[in-house]
Amino acid sequence: MATVQDFTVTLPDGGTEAMAKHAGKVLLIVNVASKCGFTPQYAGLEALHRKYKDRGFEVLGFPCNQFGAQEPGDAAEIANFCSLTYDVTFPVFAKIEVNGSNTDPLYAHLKALAPGLMGTTGIKWNFTKFLVGRDGKAVARYAPTTRPEELEKDIEALL
Repeated sequence: MATVQDFTVTLPDGGTEAMAKHAGKVLLIVNVASKCGFTPQYAGLEALHRKYKDRGFEVLGFPCNQFGAQEPGDAAEIANFCSLTYDVTFPVFAKIEVNGSNTDPLYAHLKALAPGLMGTTGIKWNFTKFLVGRDGKAVARYAPTTRPEELEKDIEALL
């Protein structure tokens, strides 16, 4: 069965990166947006990233404009916003789609392995979070309303 490390993702400059680069790390993969009511979660995501990065943890952000057109910017605007507003140091990749016929393959995989409430696979909104173990397998899925700091116990258990 495939793991997260088997996928390739697109970088903001249009290049690609093998997710194998993140092999052996605990990952929190999040679809992000800069004009959402949940956007302040960037601060909590960055705090988690800084707190646990030396122990093998990373947050990976995937901008998405599918929910209320809340991520309208291009790659440069998104990077500028993340840097200036929240001093984000975790990787933020190219804008993707997380639902529909153009769903990014990584997200199709995550949704299949870690469905939402009552087995739903669709992403409901920005800042849905997937926790992935060091083995590259999705461990849990969290709703947009789940604040990053609420995940510390689950992250610690995987570290």
